[in-house]
Amino acid sequence: MGASARWRDRTVPIDVSVVIPTFRRPALLEEAIASVRAQAGVKVELIVVDDSPEGSAAATAGKFGASVRYLRNPQPTGGFPSVVRNLGWPLASGRFVHFLDDDDLVPEGHYADAIAAFDAHRGVGIVFGHVEPFGDAAETQMRRERVFFRGAARRAAICRRFGPRLGFAAGMIFNHTLLVCGAALIRRDCVERVGGFDPQIKLGEDVDFFGRAMREFGACFLDRPTLHYRIGSPSLMHAPALSELEIQQHRAGAQRMLAKYRDEHGRFEFYVMKGLSRLVLTPCTTISP
Repeated sequence: MGASARWRDRTVPIDVSVVIPTFRRPALLEEAIASVRAQAGVKVELIVVDDSPEGSAAATAGKFGASVRYLRNPQPTGGFPSVVRNLGWPLASGRFVHFLDDDDLVPEGHYADAIAAFDAHRGVGIVFGHVEPFGDAAETQMRRERVFFRGAARRAAICRRFGPRLGFAAGMIFNHTLLVCGAALIRRDCVERVGGFDPQIKLGEDVDFFGRAMREFGACFLDRPTLHYRIGSPSLMHAPALSELEIQQHRAGAQRMLAKYRDEHGRFEFYVMKGLSRLVLTPCTTISP
């Protein structure tokens, strides 16, 4: 039986489909995959989407045999995460999808806890929680990241008071983000209904994606870690200083996200949500180290 046949021979339904975009980080990718495979009590599938022209992740994915589905992007993007993720999720067969970056780790027991939360809140499309930074970056940067994500958790807890939809959407779209991509699980049918990631947004694509999904399907915030978020590996998110082009790309992504929201939901809701974010969430954007 070939690898593709073994991949399709499933006797147990898939709980979580894990989509990992990767680019020239084979050692870190192996750690990320291992953290997924260590999840107990759930059935997972792994889909690795390699964006490097030379297929740098093929050997790493091959170590895990048929348990990892490897896809080499035939048209490498040069660093366009929304496009790369959109190659992976249509292949998913699980009830839930996890978009995990190749240098991050899944906390022990997270998938079982998240699925229990989905079962307890059947009307919501997303479950997310605390982001825990780790890594070998300078202590000043680590402190800054920890402060930011403690503030994000505090804002998420406040958003929860306004119900599962509008509060979280306001926090994501009109304030500093509540999460990074790997901190959330989302129902697969919700990914499909929002059309995946916006391929025209290069930076901030996860904010747009989860903001739209929260507005449509609601979210549940877990008061516990849902992602170990690596600080220090080369990435746009942790660059010491963004280039002028990257600043423009961030700005363009934010402008597109806001314009889409205003066009789809109307100016009245747009300004109500913007006001809610400023009045309620801005005072707790950061907390003390």
